[in-house]
Amino acid sequence: MQSHISGTTRLYGLVGDPLSSAKSPQLLNRLFLEQRADAACVPFWVEADNLSAFVSGARAMGNLSGMLVTMPHKQRMLAFVDELDSTAREVGALNVIRCEPDGRWVGAISDGIGCVLGMQWEGNHPANKSVLLVGAGGAGRAIAFAVAYAGASKLTISDVDEHRARDLAASVAAETGRAVRSGPSDPDGFEVVINATPLGMKASDAMPVDPERLAPGTIVVDIINAAEPTPLLRAAQARGCRTQDGGPMHQGQALYALRFLGFDYRPEGRAGVDVGAT
Repeated sequence: MQSHISGTTRLYGLVGDPLSSAKSPQLLNRLFLEQRADAACVPFWVEADNLSAFVSGARAMGNLSGMLVTMPHKQRMLAFVDELDSTAREVGALNVIRCEPDGRWVGAISDGIGCVLGMQWEGNHPANKSVLLVGAGGAGRAIAFAVAYAGASKLTISDVDEHRARDLAASVAAETGRAVRSGPSDPDGFEVVINATPLGMKASDAMPVDPERLAPGTIVVDIINAAEPTPLLRAAQARGCRTQDGGPMHQGQALYALRFLGFDYRPEGRAGVDVGAT
């Protein structure tokens, strides 16, 4: 915990419900210590029904400089910011807010850029590859835009809600000019498969794709950040696929979010990557 908190300390928060497994406060406070910044990050446990009341109080704090936003507030918080960067406008959600000195709150989302950065770091860049994205929810929506902007030659979006997948595919195609469509979750014929669903967080979960349909050499990315490989990744490894867990994406998210907040964060071993924060 910070040992230098004083009356001049700038506050950063993590807003969500629940926060029992949150790691962002430790990451930010370690960074603040390393950079000798007069700043501290604290968790703000806010239930959905109390979000409006929380924002009213937070707006009155003159020393609040920014917030990370997690579930279930990524979309609800849109109504309480003054400005959105291009990522948040396209995706329709945010997970980081910069509180400007003039009182304006500016929102962005790091999920999609974080995923692509993580893939790039691991040598799994989606450029010029055919990509199957399973999951068109909050994270999946952000990843769809980022993968298309990164130059995927073909992007297919699959979701249990076919209407949601179709609407997202149309939006991404219109915004990016890339070849994007919705379709089934059959991984056969794709060079990259990304699981952006919660499937795999529990041992009893169904597989997001049929691993028997994965060709050896396929890049399989599961954004779930767990201590052990998910069942999908284990099955993909057994098929001779290249696999990537949620760790690199988490690092990429942190890099983008912290740059957006004005901090020079460089994950260990991840030098040489430049992401501009608006």
